[in-house]
Amino acid sequence: MNVALFIPCFVNELFPHVAMATVELLEGYGVTVHYPMDQTCCGQPLSNNGDSRGACEAAQRFTGLFKDYDYVVSPSGSCTAYVKHHYDWYIADSNAYKALQPRIYEIVEFLQDVLKVEKLPKPVYFPHTVSIHQSCHGLRELGHAAPSELMVPYHSRLERILQLVDGIEVRLPERRDECCGFGGTFSVDEPEVSVAMGEDRVAQHEATGAQFIVGADPSCLMHMGGIIRHNGRPIRPLHVVEILTGRGGAA
Repeated sequence: MNVALFIPCFVNELFPHVAMATVELLEGYGVTVHYPMDQTCCGQPLSNNGDSRGACEAAQRFTGLFKDYDYVVSPSGSCTAYVKHHYDWYIADSNAYKALQPRIYEIVEFLQDVLKVEKLPKPVYFPHTVSIHQSCHGLRELGHAAPSELMVPYHSRLERILQLVDGIEVRLPERRDECCGFGGTFSVDEPEVSVAMGEDRVAQHEATGAQFIVGADPSCLMHMGGIIRHNGRPIRPLHVVEILTGRGGAA
């Protein structure tokens, strides 16, 4: 199958190692990975700040660029959720988008729902304790886990896929699906609230005794990582693909 890699702009600029780990993981399963060089921001910041025209143009551009691939896969739950569930606000009449929409996946979704993986491409040993961070978009728009407010049986995609890693111990913070406070441009508009929420969330992860916070959304990991560095905390954020490819131990 031919998969187009959708790399959000901030991942391209700040976390290229996450993009490379995503490629390594997909190619390990025999997937042919393409990277459309003309991709730009998906338009989520434009939409969140009321620029409907800009958001519409971004949606049209994205659709035109990715429409001919078998699947579109991204290591960002937030950006994937926006493209998959919010573009129809702007280009609902686009037949190209209607055909593309069901082929857009976040990386963990893709591994579990399309490739249906039961083992990693190569054995990975990660003898550390990790605390799972369930990001809001992945949780409530992509179904990465069971939101606690729904009072349904618990499940977690991240927890399930991390079971494929040898030596790892997975823990959950007391409030397992609380927001980290990033919220995209919310962190710019309300920095004091955003930082306070992030500090609380980091403390909850630390209370598990974990050495690493593991998530599937680099934006949340970026936010908590900044707070961790600013406060000199020992716990460290890692994207799940870094662990699944064996890159996490060296980070």
